[in-house]
Amino acid sequence: MPHAALLPHGLPDLLPPDAAHEADVIAQLLAVFTARGYERVKPPLVEFEDTLLAGTGADLADQTFRVMDPETRRMLAMRADMTPQIARLADSRLAKAPRPLRLSYSGQILRVKGTQLRPERQFTQVGAELFGSRSVGADAEVILMAAESLDALGLRNLSVDLNLPTLVPAIVNALDLEGDSATALRHALDRKDAAAVAAIGGRAAELCGSLLRATGEASRALSMLEKLELPPAAAAARDDLAEVVQRIKRAAPDLALTVDPVENRGFEYHSGISFTLFARGVHGELGRGGRYVSHGSRHEPATGFTLFMDSVLRALPEAVRSDRRLYIPAEEANGPLPGQLRAAGWVTICGFDPVADAAGEARRLECTHYLDKSGTPLPAGEN
Repeated sequence: MPHAALLPHGLPDLLPPDAAHEADVIAQLLAVFTARGYERVKPPLVEFEDTLLAGTGADLADQTFRVMDPETRRMLAMRADMTPQIARLADSRLAKAPRPLRLSYSGQILRVKGTQLRPERQFTQVGAELFGSRSVGADAEVILMAAESLDALGLRNLSVDLNLPTLVPAIVNALDLEGDSATALRHALDRKDAAAVAAIGGRAAELCGSLLRATGEASRALSMLEKLELPPAAAAARDDLAEVVQRIKRAAPDLALTVDPVENRGFEYHSGISFTLFARGVHGELGRGGRYVSHGSRHEPATGFTLFMDSVLRALPEAVRSDRRLYIPAEEANGPLPGQLRAAGWVTICGFDPVADAAGEARRLECTHYLDKSGTPLPAGEN
């Protein structure tokens, strides 16, 4: 027989006090979203395969678990990302809701494979989406809200890396770079290989080489970008980025902003300003998001973000049990006193049978205090 605690790779248990800590953190994040008018929705864990993998969900087909529905005999799919589901709700059940439509969510996702940076295959996503606005104000709002929500948890030294995944395609299309040259240019940019970019030659390579150098602190990067003579579509994207940065700096002058105008990996379906959240000293991304087009019947503009709870929790102090855990002997367990103590903020652990040493029993049950015979909470001491 297999060991009872053996689990599939990437599917961990979450034990006390970590599970309670995660739930508390999620509640704090959602409270920030609610305060900004983002209403919570809760899509199902499993949907019909052809629905879940439509539109932007198609990009996650190879990461999606499938199962046959024994009732309908149709294929079902377990979500590998919640964003496509939120877009489906906006396009269908909430199609008549006034725009811009602000929604928030939290829930578990399941993926076929983990990655080197994130080996977990099941983890919690928390995020928000804004539908129906093309304004750069919407981009600024979701970026500021993402940073604000992390700041509310006590995370400091946050930084936001801003990207323009449509910039390079706009240059390539405007300058008619095609075939192998366009592919080679994209691969060289992904590797940040300036020499390989220059070797391709031509105006597109020249501009993209300049984009590689315009990477780093936002003000410096934008100053370099403003000097470039870009094709109209690329210039418009650059100007949008400049306005978003200006809005963010006015609202949160201490938030660190960087720009990487050629980064595309992970933002393949994004249609405008995108971003990644980091914190100094924390391994991995805290979250990412950006602008996209909802691929439902409305094809409406949208922007949003997802926070990765495994990274967020690593960035926070280690979870601890409450320092107000009170052992209540069996003699007092069924009276009015336990309820009064809970109302006063105590976590009560009630005994079922009489014990000779209440303090010792409190320590055994990992309580910080015990109730003495006079009804007074006293420190349980240390084991």
